[in-house]
Amino acid sequence: MCEWDDFSARQVFARDRLRSDDSLSPFLLLSEPGFTAAEQRRCADNWMRNRIAAASEDRESLGRQVARKQGSRIRLGYLSNDFQEHATAMLLIETLEAHDRSQFELHAYSYGGADEGDMRRRVVDAFDGFTHIGALSDAQAGQAIRDDGIDILIDLKGFTKDTRTSILALRPAPVQVNFLGYPGTLGADLCDYMITDNYVTPRSTAADYAESFAFMPHSYQPHGRQASLSPPPDRASAGLPEQGFVFCCFNQAFKFTPEIFAVWRRLLLATENSVLWLLASPRAEGNLRNEAWNHGVSGDRLVFAPDATQAEHLRRLQLADLVLDTSPYGAHTTASDALWAGVPVVTRPSATFASRVAGSLLHAVGLPELIVENEDDYYDLALALAHDPQRLASLRKKLAENRATAPLFDVAAYTQALEDLYRQMEARRRANLPPAEIGARSRQAR
Repeated sequence: MCEWDDFSARQVFARDRLRSDDSLSPFLLLSEPGFTAAEQRRCADNWMRNRIAAASEDRESLGRQVARKQGSRIRLGYLSNDFQEHATAMLLIETLEAHDRSQFELHAYSYGGADEGDMRRRVVDAFDGFTHIGALSDAQAGQAIRDDGIDILIDLKGFTKDTRTSILALRPAPVQVNFLGYPGTLGADLCDYMITDNYVTPRSTAADYAESFAFMPHSYQPHGRQASLSPPPDRASAGLPEQGFVFCCFNQAFKFTPEIFAVWRRLLLATENSVLWLLASPRAEGNLRNEAWNHGVSGDRLVFAPDATQAEHLRRLQLADLVLDTSPYGAHTTASDALWAGVPVVTRPSATFASRVAGSLLHAVGLPELIVENEDDYYDLALALAHDPQRLASLRKKLAENRATAPLFDVAAYTQALEDLYRQMEARRRANLPPAEIGARSRQAR
């Protein structure tokens, strides 16, 4: 939480753990600078190796896959604990609703709580079957999936909070897919495919991922057009000053590094009356204000936004002038939300999936010029936009015009492309072919 006194020692500590044992969390490694995608794969392999071995007995005890008629609908099983008011559900809901029910049968396997809100009800309605597995053991959950005859099991969690990847270790479905919730590989023997695109995972990086790539033609990330976007509130009600440029980053604070925060401080010092608008994080706010003060920036130029509903969040987000991405763990949902709200995003990708998502989204919305290659270019572009209102206004106008037609928000086309990947997976399985790269490659990685 932005306690950086020993930050330089963390990479050495993490690399020692990576070499010696399985106690290093793959999720935590995503936000550590200096690690490659190959090292992230090794970490995932280490993390799951003993867990997969421990699941072998339960895996063998599962019954045989239910035989079904040729030509029957493909049964998709979505596995998650986020089927409620959560970023994953908000990104995916319109795609779930758009699935072709003449071709696909949708089943949810939920091990999370139910908040009984509108999103929860909407998600439940989107499935043909909704099974609560929270109280079931892994073996019981795997048996339920097997008994339902699921053809393709899609995991939406990876190694994020409260995950149950151990269910995947039982191999309850003949095809298993890593999708949306985790920006990296799950390691060997869990999933056959990863839904991706040729920007976040260029073909040249295939060896760094245990899964075969299933390429979407544009961005791997879905985002619909139904999200409400009311007029923005006034600045004062959002805690912002009436005048001055608003740099914004609503990524979680664990994604911040001393290096990126140093660039932000330089931008504040070079842009009179500007502020940095961040998401509230009680454990990090004092550390960040102290870091600012210690380097000549008044701590009150950091403004922290409280939690809000999705509709209110999108409404206030329009007050930002420019969103600044983090690295090596960049913006994902927060980036697509910003673009939907009409706010440009500057990003500096590196070589890992987690760092390249905002770049993928910018390509899919027609603004690749906001992707830079190094820290100096990141600073220069953000500063130039902060000091050139006409250039920034032109970008915002282009974004507003593209929003109606950009692939990023085209749910129908996105869902059709996703379904085509599922069909290819199922066709290969029925032909007794091993997983292999499938899908479109419409864009070369930069």
